[in-house]
Amino acid sequence: MIARDTNGPLGLTPRQIAVRLFLTCWIVYALHFATNIVREIYPALAIGDHFSFRVDEYAHLHPDLFETEGRGWHINNNPGVSMLAAIPYTLARPVIDPIVRRAQRMRGSGAPPPAYASPWPMARDFYAETWRRGLDLKLGLAAFVMQAFCMAPSSALGVVVMFFVLRRLFGSDHHALWLAALYAFGTPVFFRTGYLNQNMMLGHIAFLGFVALWNPTQSPTWSTRTRSLLGGLAGGAAVLFDYSGTVLLLGLFLYAVLTRLRGGSARDAAVHTGWFVVGTLAPIGLLMFYQWQSFGHPLYPGQHWMPPVAWIDHGYRGMSPPQPDLLIALAFDRRYGLFVSCPLFLLALAAPFVNRGASRRLPGFELAALLGCVGLLWLFCGGVNYARLQFNTGIKHLAPIFPFLFVPVAIVLTRLPRSGRYFVAVLAVAQAWCLAMYRDVEIGPLGVLDSVAQVFLGGFQLPALTTLSRMGGGVSAYFPNGVSPLPLFVLVAAGLYGIWMAPRPGTPE
Repeated sequence: MIARDTNGPLGLTPRQIAVRLFLTCWIVYALHFATNIVREIYPALAIGDHFSFRVDEYAHLHPDLFETEGRGWHINNNPGVSMLAAIPYTLARPVIDPIVRRAQRMRGSGAPPPAYASPWPMARDFYAETWRRGLDLKLGLAAFVMQAFCMAPSSALGVVVMFFVLRRLFGSDHHALWLAALYAFGTPVFFRTGYLNQNMMLGHIAFLGFVALWNPTQSPTWSTRTRSLLGGLAGGAAVLFDYSGTVLLLGLFLYAVLTRLRGGSARDAAVHTGWFVVGTLAPIGLLMFYQWQSFGHPLYPGQHWMPPVAWIDHGYRGMSPPQPDLLIALAFDRRYGLFVSCPLFLLALAAPFVNRGASRRLPGFELAALLGCVGLLWLFCGGVNYARLQFNTGIKHLAPIFPFLFVPVAIVLTRLPRSGRYFVAVLAVAQAWCLAMYRDVEIGPLGVLDSVAQVFLGGFQLPALTTLSRMGGGVSAYFPNGVSPLPLFVLVAAGLYGIWMAPRPGTPE
């Protein structure tokens, strides 16, 4: 459906809306930076510092780092997000390195690490060890750079893509803008963008591939062969980011083949399938090169070489057929369940019944493809026993399906009465924002919902400021009563007001 709005919100064109939406999401996501030092940060540092995949200098800092004989230390996962994050880190090194060296000179040697009042014993031990090695400031600055200049803009771009898809479905810039904003700040996209995360970025890339194959705007700019190539490139990149991307690669491949069969001959389908396969070669080849360089074999993943960990004895290295209890937990566990983390996604289940007849907004084949990708990944993760370890990180393994689920959600949401839409949207944003601010899902008895209670009872917070307030030494001297986020909220709100109210070219001030 072609959008008919020529005058969007505030008189903005679709391109102007997209630019402002991107900047808004980027700024708000970066503001909610979380200080978690995840395993993917270490290869990014190694690439930026030494142009190497080895992370020997960070040995024993993370349980997902391991050593293979004669080949040094590596992480037990695919390197795609680390390769991307290495770019902003490398560009930031001229700023980061002098700050780190100066801090190390001022610190001297032999002094004990300052106290870190975290409720997590492993976090306290990690901070003390990185302080002794002189890595604490480097890791913190690098994590911020990677989140602010890799993770946050990638999610912001994903929101912009969602805006253009919804604009074509509903024929309205107004509808598309508020729905895209709801996707950005009313779903766990907000939470997962707090730090470098391969699962969420995998979802953005796979959805881009789906949109390229679908071509909802019917744009003639790219040929169908080019779109097949781009779909394969996105699917292959998803695998480079995480082996769960294999499921979405399969989903994109089936969608590409069936789309061509529906609209052309078997020969035409074979040609475009070939272009799809060609698109996968570069990212899959890069993954094989990484595995060969890191472990000596191009076909075996990092999980094949890692030492025994929890759940590794279930199936092949922790991979087994789907298990009913895990499938239920992925949907409803209070700490990481999909529909507990975001009840808004429950609306997607009604999409096949709402999207029909005169009210149909989305072609039935595309709706089936979107929900099919969701179902495939859910079944796959139901056999990934490591998904049980989400109890202390929040929803993660199902993050790639967020954009695929939100399109059906939007179909149902726009069929609700206006008051119902507002009510659902406010509740969704409140929960998602509380989770992005508080983040802990394990301490309290309510799991994900504990974040709502903590923020409503204890006030607003920002993850990075919470970390600062827990640190001893000079930090606690400057902030004895904690760090309030309200001044930053006011500053950012003023900046966003300026972004949206800035004069348009050709518009009198």
